[in-house]
Amino acid sequence: MPQKKNYKYSGRKRGRFKKAALGFFVFAAVVAVAGAFGVAVIARGLPDPLTIGQRKIFESTKIYDRTGKVLLYEVHGEEKRTVVPFAQINQRVKDATIVAEDFDFYEHSGIDFKSILRAFFIDVSRWEMSQGGSTITQQLVKKVFLSPEKTPLRKIREAILSVKLEKRFTKEEIFSFYLNQIPYGSNAYGVEAAAQTFFGKSASGLTLAESATLAALPKAPSFYSPYGPNKDALLARKDGVLEKMAAIGFVTPEALKNAKEEPLVFAQQRESIKAPHFVMFVKNYLEEKYGVDAVENSGLKVYTTLDYNLQKAAEETITKIGAENEKKYKAKNAALVSIDPKTGQLLAMVGSRDYFNTAHDGNFNVVTSKNRQPGSSFKPFAYSVFFEKGYPPETALFDAKTEFSTNPDEPYSPGNYDEKFRGPVAAQSALAQSLNVPSVKVLYLAGIDDTVRLAHDMGITTLQDRSALGLSLVLGGGEVSPYDMAHAYGVFANDGVRNDKAFILSVQDQRGTLLEKWEPKQKQALSPNTARTISGILSSNELRAPVFGEKSFLFFDGYQVAAKTGTTQKYRDAWVVGYTPSLATAVWVGNNDATPMEKGGAGIAAAGPIFHSFMQQFLTARMPESFARPDPIVSSEPVLDGKYITEKMARIDKDSGKLATDRTPPQKIIQKPMQEIHSVLYYLQKNKPFQDPQLPGWESAIEQWLRENPSFNIPQQEAIVGYDDIHTQENTPLIQILSPQDNAMVSGASLIRVDVRARFAIKEVGFYLDEALLSSRAQYPYEYLLNMDGLSPGTHTLSVAAHDQYDNTGTAQISFTR
Repeated sequence: MPQKKNYKYSGRKRGRFKKAALGFFVFAAVVAVAGAFGVAVIARGLPDPLTIGQRKIFESTKIYDRTGKVLLYEVHGEEKRTVVPFAQINQRVKDATIVAEDFDFYEHSGIDFKSILRAFFIDVSRWEMSQGGSTITQQLVKKVFLSPEKTPLRKIREAILSVKLEKRFTKEEIFSFYLNQIPYGSNAYGVEAAAQTFFGKSASGLTLAESATLAALPKAPSFYSPYGPNKDALLARKDGVLEKMAAIGFVTPEALKNAKEEPLVFAQQRESIKAPHFVMFVKNYLEEKYGVDAVENSGLKVYTTLDYNLQKAAEETITKIGAENEKKYKAKNAALVSIDPKTGQLLAMVGSRDYFNTAHDGNFNVVTSKNRQPGSSFKPFAYSVFFEKGYPPETALFDAKTEFSTNPDEPYSPGNYDEKFRGPVAAQSALAQSLNVPSVKVLYLAGIDDTVRLAHDMGITTLQDRSALGLSLVLGGGEVSPYDMAHAYGVFANDGVRNDKAFILSVQDQRGTLLEKWEPKQKQALSPNTARTISGILSSNELRAPVFGEKSFLFFDGYQVAAKTGTTQKYRDAWVVGYTPSLATAVWVGNNDATPMEKGGAGIAAAGPIFHSFMQQFLTARMPESFARPDPIVSSEPVLDGKYITEKMARIDKDSGKLATDRTPPQKIIQKPMQEIHSVLYYLQKNKPFQDPQLPGWESAIEQWLRENPSFNIPQQEAIVGYDDIHTQENTPLIQILSPQDNAMVSGASLIRVDVRARFAIKEVGFYLDEALLSSRAQYPYEYLLNMDGLSPGTHTLSVAAHDQYDNTGTAQISFTR
């Protein structure tokens, strides 16, 4: 079962625990003293257990669309039940049920106090109400005689009736009542109906694995339904039942092994149901909140937010184009979800192409699955933070092959979908055209943590493990659900306001009492101006046309629609997520098992036709709507206004033609007005340009792109790109004085010999004694004969300097004694 909220407690709640425990024992003492009187009072008016054979038929729960006129589903309608004698019920089913539901059934008298106490203390220690302690007898009483509300008084009545029932009937009779009346889901009541429903056979012919499967269902029939999204959970629970049966000797180890390996074949489900993925989603929610019994028997009337006309359009579109995608791209599945951004209400949900196609896991709900990579459809979240931090849409970014990793062992250099690089682009163009390299730069400038934080604020419920997220996040490196994506994009459509998710308008009981009603809950997740900026970019056909064309599936003549595509590696996921002010829609195409589609199954090609067809049907019957225009973001930096070429008086190295450095010889430096091209990162730290570890990679990428694109038009003058790469440490000549030796005693004539190694040609080697030039040599060998007798006695310094053709200078020095 899905975990209920677990309210962990600290010191104050530990105090509550002590008080609760003390209260329990005080209550137990009071009951012990006044038990006889209390039981008599409470028992007054309870139904006679002998009437169990005259069970009342409860009204089914009905789930409607938002108008209340379209019945989507009756949770069970007319109960499917076939009563069979206890002796004819498969013993394997009996054993499996005992193991799964009430192991001490034949030992207790209707109430298992050990289980009750264990459940109580677990609930109190966790500060929640989730543990059950009901016996088979109690479950039967609750099902047959009592209403589904969860109150202490009802629990006491349940216990009294359970004891009475145990006194009036034998264990076999009680177990028979249970196996013939308990709900197994899918409208099946009793084990015989369940066997026919799920396996198409009588309960007497069930295998061990099938018996354990049925025994696993009553705990949560909707959640564990083999026709729902949690089939794996059902099979896991089935295996758990089998293992318990083996542990206590009900089955042999060999039988256990065979049963666990037995492939289960479920009968095909065909019921009168509209919007089945949505209905099962709602049904699971109702069972979690009200309990299985209330949903199965209490005649609830559930009015949902679903727009059935829109739902039909979604289903028809998915069916038609989904089949075409399978032929073109081997994409076996597709899903769609739409919400109203102004309210957060879900309007349409298609979780898979065909709910009843069990061969392709059609009952799996991709819309709520949280393990799909979003591809480039995640980019708007990073750009939103980028704009929130003050970067204008016109900010100049370079689309050039860039190495982002500072670790040589883990390179990261993404490319674009079309394997082209476009050079300087504005941030707004990079987003509209889904360019990857500029988008990674945007994420770096925006910050991964801030981007994840904003995504959460806008409605993304995944991406919890921050340590697993890197710069690839902006290209869809995380995992999301289509429902979350539609919800988050709705924030863009609604001027930055997030409405809580909603799929139920109201729930009434069979007497018309209102149990719950939708009320709007809002939060300003994003500034209105940033939301409008994103909407303006994603709805601009002019901005995206250079990549997607003038008449792409994202273009709607006469209507303003914002949209973003997404494609993951090897075409595993194809997305289009888009919106108008009144509708946000997420479309996903791919395979449930993440098998790659054929090449070409990109977001625009596979998901685009579905998005376009569905949105066109929505728009046709409505007046055009427009997004509010954003205010411009004012900046004083030229690069933030799109001016990636700047002019200034520059210190230029005459040899390399690039900016001079500290190693450039003064005689090689000239001053002149020149143009520079740098990355935005350079200007953000222009006083300390080499402080950021990403800067070298960003700068070298620009240099390389300019070299590869010599026809790139730079206005007025040739731009300065990069720094002096001739006068560097690596290019400095290396000198070694071979003779005389350092600290030697010398006299007479001594030959000074040196070894010079250099990248460039040596122009001159100078010999210096005590800093005075003795002589120089312009060619090899580099030697000089020095008469030591003419020197004053004492220590002297001999220096040698080698100058290459670019005036790179290397020196060496020794001392000697005369």
